[in-house]
Amino acid sequence: MFQKLFLIGFMFLMVTGFSQIPTYYQDIDFTESPSSIKTQLSDLITTTHTTEIPYTSSETDTWDAVKLTDEVPENMNQVFLIYGFDNNDGDFETDYTRDKDLSCHTSNCSGLWTREHVFARSLAIPSLTTDQPGPGTDVHNLRACDGNMNSTRSNRLFQDSSGDSHITTSGEWYPGDEWKGDVARIIMYMYLRYPTQCLPNNTGYGNNMYHPDMPDVFLDWNEQDPVSEVELQRNDVLEDMQGNRNPFIDNPYLATMIWNGPDAEDTWNLMSIEEEQIEKIKIYPNPVVTKLYISNNTNAQFQHSIYSQSGKKIALPLLNNVINVESLVNGFYILKLLSGEKVIYYKFIKN
Repeated sequence: MFQKLFLIGFMFLMVTGFSQIPTYYQDIDFTESPSSIKTQLSDLITTTHTTEIPYTSSETDTWDAVKLTDEVPENMNQVFLIYGFDNNDGDFETDYTRDKDLSCHTSNCSGLWTREHVFARSLAIPSLTTDQPGPGTDVHNLRACDGNMNSTRSNRLFQDSSGDSHITTSGEWYPGDEWKGDVARIIMYMYLRYPTQCLPNNTGYGNNMYHPDMPDVFLDWNEQDPVSEVELQRNDVLEDMQGNRNPFIDNPYLATMIWNGPDAEDTWNLMSIEEEQIEKIKIYPNPVVTKLYISNNTNAQFQHSIYSQSGKKIALPLLNNVINVESLVNGFYILKLLSGEKVIYYKFIKN
C-alpha cells in the first residue's frame, strides 16, 4: 500500500449513483443523514451475520477462517502477518508472512502465528470472550499475527506515528504504515456491528476533532492507507463464511460520510459530479458567524437539512437562499441539499 497525501477540505459534494453500489448495499438510502446511514449499515451487517464461527473446534473454526482470509495469493501455503514488515532480518517477530501450518496451539508461540484481536478483547465493554461463538469470534476482527508481535501489541491503544509497527513514545501502539488502514476499517466495522460493546474511543489514542464518536486517528488512517487486496479478499471470504461484509473495506468514503474527517477513497463514485455543476452551487462564508448564503445558479429546486457532528438534525429555515445559523453552537456541521435523487453535502464551520 502507498500512503496518500493527507488532505482536509471544508467542503465536499456527493451525488448518489445507485447503479454503482453493490447489491449487498442496495437497500441502504445514502440520501439520509450521517447517523441514519450509520444505523442502516449497522442493521445490515448485523442481520446478514447469519453464521457465528467457534473460536476453536474440531469443525470449521476461526483458525480455518483466518487461514483463508489472510492467505497470500502468490503462495497459498502462507498467511500475511498483521504488523509484520520483514521476512529477512532474522527476527521471527517482524515476519511479514508465515507458513499456515505454523499456527500456535501451545503456551510458547515464538516463531508461530496466533489470532490477533485488532479490537483488543479487554478494551470492549464487556470484554470479548471466545468460549462461545459471538463478538469475540467475529473473524472480521481477527488477523494472523506473529505470537511475539501479538504479545508486544498486547491491549495497547492505537496511536499515530510513522514507519513500521512499534510501541510509541507514549507507550501505545502504531500498527505500521502498511497496516494502519486495515486497523481503522476493522475498528469502524466493530463499532457498527457491536455499537455498545466496541467503542472506538476505548481503543484509539488522540483527539476527536472530526466526530465525538470516532478518534481522528482512525479517520486519518482510513484516508492515508487505501484498501489492500488482502482486505478485499477477507471481505469476500467472510461474506461466504459469516454472511456479512465490512462496509468500510467496500468503500472507505462511507466513514467520511458518517464521521467527517479527510475525504477517503470513494470506490463507488458517490462524489462524482461534473466540475461545472460544482461551480454553480456554493455556500459562503465558511466559517460562518451569523448567515450562511447559498449561491444557486441552476434551475434546480432544493430541499435542505442541517446536521450536527453527532448526526442530530437541526431545523433552520432557508429564506431567499439564506440560513440564519446564529443560534448554532460553534463547531462542524453538514448542510444537505436534496433535489430528486441528487444529493449534495457541504461541510461548514460555525464560529
